[in-house]
Formats: sequence, C-alpha cells, structure tokens
Amino acid sequence: MIIISTIILGISYLLISFDRIPKVTIAVLGAALTLAFGIIPHDSVVKYIDFGVIILLASMMIIVHITGRSGVFNWIGIKLLKFTKGKPMAVLLYMAAFTAIASAFLDNVTTVILVLPVIFLIAKEIEADPVPFLITEILASNIGGTATLIGDPPNIIIGSAAGFSFIDFIKELAPVVIVIFLVCLAILSIMFKGDLVYKPESYSRIQSLDENSFIKDKTLLIRSVLVLMAVILGMMFGEFLHVHAYVTALAGAGALLLFESPSEILQDLEWTTIFFFIGLFIIIGGLVETGGIKLLSEKLLEFTNGDLRLTSLIVLWGSGFLSAIVDNIPYTITMTPLIKELQGSMNIVPLWWSLALGACLGGNATIIGAAANVIVSESSEKLGYHISFGKFMKYGLIITLISLIISSMYLYLRFLI
Repeated sequence: MIIISTIILGISYLLISFDRIPKVTIAVLGAALTLAFGIIPHDSVVKYIDFGVIILLASMMIIVHITGRSGVFNWIGIKLLKFTKGKPMAVLLYMAAFTAIASAFLDNVTTVILVLPVIFLIAKEIEADPVPFLITEILASNIGGTATLIGDPPNIIIGSAAGFSFIDFIKELAPVVIVIFLVCLAILSIMFKGDLVYKPESYSRIQSLDENSFIKDKTLLIRSVLVLMAVILGMMFGEFLHVHAYVTALAGAGALLLFESPSEILQDLEWTTIFFFIGLFIIIGGLVETGGIKLLSEKLLEFTNGDLRLTSLIVLWGSGFLSAIVDNIPYTITMTPLIKELQGSMNIVPLWWSLALGACLGGNATIIGAAANVIVSESSEKLGYHISFGKFMKYGLIITLISLIISSMYLYLRFLI
C-alpha cells in the first residue's frame, strides 16, 4: 500500500506543477483513489482532514468578501494615490507596505484579489505600466503573509499541526519578516527605478478624484471593519482566553452573515481552494496511514545524523526550493506529519519555523510558487498584461535568495546557537 500511496502523491504533485488540469480536480481525484484503494479505512478518513484549517480558511474568506463589498479597499487605493501625489515610486513603496500588512491579517490570496483592481486603477490614473506594481504586490503579499498565523495558508496548516497561536507567529516570525521586507523593498526600488517615470500632468487629475464615491455602503463598511478588527484581536488574545483561532473567525463570519444573504455570500466563496485542501489532506493521510511519512523522517534523520542545525537548514532551504517548483500548500501538508515524526529524536520547534519561512518565502521564486502568484498573473493576462515565467523569476529569485539567507541567520541566532 505504501507504493500505491506514494504513486498517487507523486502523480498528483506532477500534475499540479504542470498546471494543465485544475488543481482542485487533481486533489479530489487523488483523494478518491486513496479511498478507493482502501489505503485509508472509510471510518478513519475524518481524522486526516484538519477541520480547524478548513473552518479558519472559509471563515476568513467570508469576512473579507463581505468587507470588500463595502468598497473600502478601493477607497484606500485612492487615498494612497493622493497621498503619494501620483509619484510611481512612492506608490510602489506604499502599495507594497499596504499589501504586506494586509496580507498578514487577511491572508495573501484574499489580499491580492482585493488589491488587484486598486493597482489597475492607480496605474491607469498615473499612466504607468502596472506590471512592476503587480510583481511587487506578489512579492510583498508572500513576505507579509509569512508573519502571522492567518497570513499564508501554509502557516494555518503549521499552526494547527504544531499548536502555535496567533501570538506565537507574531513573536517568532514578525521581526525577521519586517527585516526581510525592508531589505527586499530597497532592492526592488532599485530594480524598478528605470520603469517608473513620474508624469506631473497626472497630478491634477488625481486630486480631482473623489475617494468617497467608491464607498458603496457606509453601514456595511463600519460593521465589517469592526468585526474584522474584533476577529484579529480575538486571535491575538485567543491564547490567553483558550479560544482557537478558527472559533474566533467562525464567530466573526457568523456575525456578518446575520446581515447578509448567506446563499449569495457562500456561492462566491472560493470552494475550489477549500476542496483542494480537503483532497490533499486525504492524499497525505494515505502516506501517513501506510507508514510512508515515518520512513521519510527516518531517512532525514539518517542523513543529518540527528543534528538539529543541519536539519533546520535543510528544512528551510529544501522548503524554499521545492515551494518554488510546486504549490506551497500541498508541500506543507506533506511536511507537517514528517516533522511530527521527528518529535522523539530532536527539538522540533525550530523545524516548524524553518518550514514556515521556507514554504512561504520560497513561493516568491517563480510565478507558480504560490496561489497568490497564479491569481495575479492570470488576472493581469486577461487585461492584456503578460507576466512571463522568466520575467517574474528575474525579480522573484533574487528576493527569495535574500529572504532565505536572512532567515538562515535568524534561525541560527534565535534557536540554533
């Protein structure tokens, strides 16, 4: 059975990386085969699906979707445009900062979906090529999302598996993420300097824009922003209140749905992402059930001879490299049970943070490295702005290497010295 489960996982990974068949289709078919071959007993399948992750993800989708309907994100975009006086480089820097911060608290996939129309609006008003802004948005969203429990799907998976709280992520990852972001932003500003030319004539047009006209519903705006803030605060203090992050998010989603048409909101939910997660949990569960994960952990221990420093760096750089090639979500789901298997042999806490940094930051290396990358590139393609694999990699690979070098230094000084 271990051979069959490995084949199912391997083929699923290959098909996902080729990006010819929808990822959710591959995950669901792989899960169906895992169950059809009896790799996981039907009465045990539920234990391999982490419903904490599923509920948290779905709840945050509901909250952000409802908040976005108020028009608040477009309002922020126009305010930002006026504040920077339409200077492209200033817009790039402030937009990157906004995207990074928003990604830390809204999740990076949701953030890029909401920020995309703002970027195209801004680029049109200042008569600039939107591609530098789009590339920077992708990179900033993946870096910013690394800082918190809910910022990037891999962190949600890791937090649930390791039992880390919202505060744990802020405490351990936010400081290094801020350093990485500032260094990378300085590099990007140099790399894009020649592409962003200020046109003074656009300034008067920008000042005439009325940001308040973008607010569609003031009552909804107040209500949704208050709930969103309450959910974030609830997650921050959940550790002290002994309330899980997914419970807080679910309560917030429920509170907002009281004033909405649930069927209308739920039909716009990203069900493909949710079922992608469910399918992968079942596929990886097959490898756990057959002992494949245990075998992999033994091989890793054998290679590193139980050395925590070497193991941590291998997890960090291996995660960074592999997340550039395959989506970081299935990779993280595969790695979490493997790290759990190492518990009796070494202190696995540094390994969890190595996995989080590697999986989240490694997604910046290529255009297919993370879900946010794919969403931005596909959306820009529809509007006539092509971001090729090579063009993105020209910037993404440099940012990823710098991010991983800084992460290595941090992990060594924080946990391995």
